[in-house]
Amino acid sequence: MDDVKFRSLARWCALTGLVAALGVAVPATAAPGKLPTCKTGSASTKAPTSAPSTKAPKACRATPPRVELGRMSRAAGARTTAGYHHLGAGTAGVWRGVYGRMQVVNGAVRPGTYDFLASRFLVKRDLGGGKLAWLEAGWAETGWSGKGRQRIYTFNTNTNTWQFYDQYKLKSGSRVWIDVHTDGDNVWQAWLWWNDSWNLLTTQKLPIGSSAYVEQYVEVHVDEDNPVSLRVPRAEVDNVKLRDPGDGDIRYWRSDVATVTGGNTQRSSEYCLDWVNQFDTWSVEGCNP
Repeated sequence: MDDVKFRSLARWCALTGLVAALGVAVPATAAPGKLPTCKTGSASTKAPTSAPSTKAPKACRATPPRVELGRMSRAAGARTTAGYHHLGAGTAGVWRGVYGRMQVVNGAVRPGTYDFLASRFLVKRDLGGGKLAWLEAGWAETGWSGKGRQRIYTFNTNTNTWQFYDQYKLKSGSRVWIDVHTDGDNVWQAWLWWNDSWNLLTTQKLPIGSSAYVEQYVEVHVDEDNPVSLRVPRAEVDNVKLRDPGDGDIRYWRSDVATVTGGNTQRSSEYCLDWVNQFDTWSVEGCNP
């Protein structure tokens, strides 16, 4: 089973058949220092003016997320015309982090199903023995909760929980800046640029070291028990940058970075990916018939 399928199964094992939806925080495994609680505010229309850090101007911590716990009994590897579609790219080498802007869209996810649409960045390591460790952050629209809203979320393998940050009111067309990185201490941080300040979503001490493999993906999942064609309007990702594994300098993720992906255009069933500029600017949408 490849990394993508393994992560998909692990995540759904932590979700399907929900037994709890708790408005409490899962404690991070490392404290980044005291930060004030973030104000609600609104999505920023201007690019970040500083690097994400606890020392950044007006840096703050998100309010405790809604944590969803559960269990999945779905068979591994089941493939139908529905199921998972992963569109994007991953690095062939390790980096200290990833940063970029994502467009939020309305995927017409059906309430009461396990439909799922997300755009996210992810850092990971293969620990051997069929085990992976990772942290991901982005936005998601889910059928099992959220009442059709698009929400900021994180997922990590320390807790194997979905963490939804309902304080951030997204809408179709919103563009959000997400950053996932480590300062070299094995503590990985996920940040959101919101209300013109960096909002710390979570910190996790992960067994992946001070550098990791990086992914940028749009994911589509259609409930296999009730498969339909899930409409996905054009969702854009741009300004994607990587942090150097040595000095942490930031550079664009472009064609000179060793990258695992297809060609200029990828197709996964009815969903298409277009590399506008490999690999820092791209989009995903439903393919034309």
